[in-house]
Amino acid sequence: MGEKNGKSGLRLWRDARLATMVDGVAGLGIVEKGAVAVRDGLIAYAGAEADMPASLAQGAEAIDCEGRWITPGLIDCHTHLVHAGNRANEFEMRLAGATYEEVARAGGGIVSSVKSLRAASEDDLVAQTLPRLDALIAEGVTSVEVKSGYGLDLDNERKSLRAARRLAGERPVTVRTTFLGAHALPPEAKGDKDAFIDLVAETILSAVAAEKLADAVDGFCEGIAFSPEQIARVFDKAKALGLPVKLHADQLSNLHGAALAARYGALSADHLEYTDEAGAAAMAKAGTVATILPGAYYFIRETKKPPVELFRRHGVKMAVATDNNPGTSPLTSLLLTMNMAATLFGMTVDECLAGITREAARALGLLDRTGTLEAGKAADLAIWDIERPAELVYRMGFNPLHARIWRGQ
Repeated sequence: MGEKNGKSGLRLWRDARLATMVDGVAGLGIVEKGAVAVRDGLIAYAGAEADMPASLAQGAEAIDCEGRWITPGLIDCHTHLVHAGNRANEFEMRLAGATYEEVARAGGGIVSSVKSLRAASEDDLVAQTLPRLDALIAEGVTSVEVKSGYGLDLDNERKSLRAARRLAGERPVTVRTTFLGAHALPPEAKGDKDAFIDLVAETILSAVAAEKLADAVDGFCEGIAFSPEQIARVFDKAKALGLPVKLHADQLSNLHGAALAARYGALSADHLEYTDEAGAAAMAKAGTVATILPGAYYFIRETKKPPVELFRRHGVKMAVATDNNPGTSPLTSLLLTMNMAATLFGMTVDECLAGITREAARALGLLDRTGTLEAGKAADLAIWDIERPAELVYRMGFNPLHARIWRGQ
């Protein structure tokens, strides 16, 4: 997306403090008296204003940041943003003491969301999703991942992914779509998980790939969902089609999902509450990002924390995301998500901020394009009215965003 600002097509944000988040640089990569120059939607320079080439200032439209902080635009790398209706009634039932099984017998759970999505049109899905996307954008989000997984048949999975693709035309945001056909068993499968996995891998995934509707493939590896062997069949097909994979792993039990994800070179393994040391070591070796999802942990009142210290020890990169979904994480604030990750799991300020910028980009396979303030990357910026970056993690229910820049605009 080209720019028409300034005589030379240049825009310059000056007198700023930068948290560049550059990989391999200590801490947040802070530059105290910094500037960011942008040309044609890409960062031309990010660093000390005193070191900036003079040619970048000539004819540029200059914006005085008056000492404000600039970070990369935020990235929510794990959401189920496209869904229909809500499950507030289940929330009330659980508060009144109903068990998971009782909620399911009353027609609740993922199957409830499947019923709602199937009844909604593609236009309905877009209209219902936009307010959730707007809430993320209002906090400085410039890229978001959106999973399918509430359709669970060919027509409705395609409808869900098409709705997700349309979001990028409705708002100035980068959208990455993920096919999550292996999410749950639909009623018509009559309990036959193997037959359903065959349908997902051979029919639905093939059609989704042919239409270029998905950027990645995900699965739910869990006792209440699918076994490692069943997920492997979906991943084998994804690899044959040239699509990268991700995995909902080790959330409720240790089925060695982290190791399975690593074996397939997954971009990320997500949740990970029950991941063991062998799983962490495998992820480190494969370069698979651990996506930490405190919203679901909080909402379903889980007590088993993800092994953050194990990930640190093995050098596993950690992303942080909302996991926005109607059943277990109806959360549309990455700022609150960071506070949860710090408060509940002991993640540091630096880890939280890297987790929603650089590492979130890595978890989406986008680190070459976004996630840090570096020349050549997309000019996706968030400008904040704060005195120090810790405020972004420390506050709850407070949004200090001054301006959000997507591709230089």
